[in-house]
Amino acid sequence: MRSLSAAAILLAVLAAAIAAAPQEPPVPVPQGRGGGRGQGTREFLGLGRQPDAEVAARGEKIYAAACAFCHGPDARGAGAPSLIRSDIVLHDDRGELLAPIINAGRPDKGMPPIPGLTPQQIADVAEYLHLLVERAANRGLYGTIFANDILVGDVRAGDAYFKANCAACHSASGDLARVGAKYQPVALQNRWLWPSGGRGGGERRVTVILPSGARVAGTVRRLDDFDVAIVDASGAHRSWPRETVTVEIRDPLKGHRELLAKYTDADVHNVTAYLATLK
Repeated sequence: MRSLSAAAILLAVLAAAIAAAPQEPPVPVPQGRGGGRGQGTREFLGLGRQPDAEVAARGEKIYAAACAFCHGPDARGAGAPSLIRSDIVLHDDRGELLAPIINAGRPDKGMPPIPGLTPQQIADVAEYLHLLVERAANRGLYGTIFANDILVGDVRAGDAYFKANCAACHSASGDLARVGAKYQPVALQNRWLWPSGGRGGGERRVTVILPSGARVAGTVRRLDDFDVAIVDASGAHRSWPRETVTVEIRDPLKGHRELLAKYTDADVHNVTAYLATLK
């Protein structure tokens, strides 16, 4: 009985000490779609500064023309690795870490140099990549940044643009019938801007003409000023120095690639709004 009383006294003393001790402030709970529109989530995830949407929009067009074919339209990887998970991208701020790689390339990894971009253009691409990283990491912003108010275009203007620029290859009642019912707005916009989807569809096919006159057809794996590498019909990987062969390129997405540099933001929203009506 004596030991039981001593234990009870000890517990009472401990309880009193705990109650009297200064209390730590509660750990803030990261906010989602409500309360702060995801800002709390960004701070909790350590995402750093808010990407500049206007700068990122400029970078998106440059990325689409120079990088999307290899790294995918969403930078999640295609023939080349994902940039969303790249340590270099994650530690970069305004293109200072990306610039040397973009300018010089990574020949050992099959990445050709892209020396024509200015420092500002590289910074714009970096800002776009940071925005993609934020979209992937910060689910609290899904309803605002990620969805990006896709369906805000003029349907009639989109219909007119489609007829003038797309109808020679596509049909609203044929290959695109009910496309608006198949995909959510974000996916729909990505699919018509980058129909390859970044997952191997729409790959460029070429015929390599050898010095002997023999012709080898295949799918491009690398094509730059120095080398051409393909996968032929048997699945074999073959490559040649570019200067020793002639390359005939058959690109079913040539029209899309040419338009990427010409779209205005209004064109993109208008066409997406129109395609969303095809149900």
